[in-house]
Amino acid sequence: MNPLSVPATPVPAAPQVDLLGLRISRVNRAQTMAILRGFLADGRPHLVVTVDSSAVVIAARDPEYRAIVNAADLVTPDGAGILWAAKRLGKPLPERVSGVDLAEALCAAAACAGFSVFFYGGQPGIGAEAARRMRARYPGLRVAGTAHGYLTPEEQERLVAQIRAARPGVLLVARGIPYQEKWLARHLHQLGVPICMGVGGTLDVFSGRVHRAPRWMQRRGLEWLYRLLRDPRKIRKVAALPRFTWMVLRTRGG
Repeated sequence: MNPLSVPATPVPAAPQVDLLGLRISRVNRAQTMAILRGFLADGRPHLVVTVDSSAVVIAARDPEYRAIVNAADLVTPDGAGILWAAKRLGKPLPERVSGVDLAEALCAAAACAGFSVFFYGGQPGIGAEAARRMRARYPGLRVAGTAHGYLTPEEQERLVAQIRAARPGVLLVARGIPYQEKWLARHLHQLGVPICMGVGGTLDVFSGRVHRAPRWMQRRGLEWLYRLLRDPRKIRKVAALPRFTWMVLRTRGG
């Protein structure tokens, strides 16, 4: 049975660990889905954030982003680097809970349970193609709407009203960190969506424009390497790894 396709009552907040200034939920995939089920049942807007090593580096120099992450309703560990750091600092986390996996699980659940999903972000046409492919993969999925990530401020204000009127159960925003989290935090209560989540490049994956790493690379925490080999422009994100490693070792040494 799909983990979100049955009735539920709101669940308590997940326990958290403080990792290099960010509070990360100590959850596995099953626990994450149970919490999301509670968010849907509750009906109030909730912010979900996934954190990888580059997010930690950004948060160290961006107080606004750091505050948003630490105020989020759920923060999942998205990346082998986060799991390594947590273990090394004596605060082990159960497993990686990635944004793309969560987004797909939510689409699968929506097809079963009947709530709708809204896609915002990516190049023009990416959201529509992602919606087409996900509806084909999960018959019964209702996509409440799509919007590309190159809107003017005025168009973004109209988008907020459009999303609110559509009343989706899930809003997936693919604008990249930290922008997507800042946008969601700014509009969270106007949007009124039970699950609001920043998903980075997930819509590129859903649309078929970008392919995920083979399963064996995902299991070994090498998805970042696969992405870099496929798209050298991602070197800027990988460049955060030395800084992240230094932050971990410095904290451990202290």
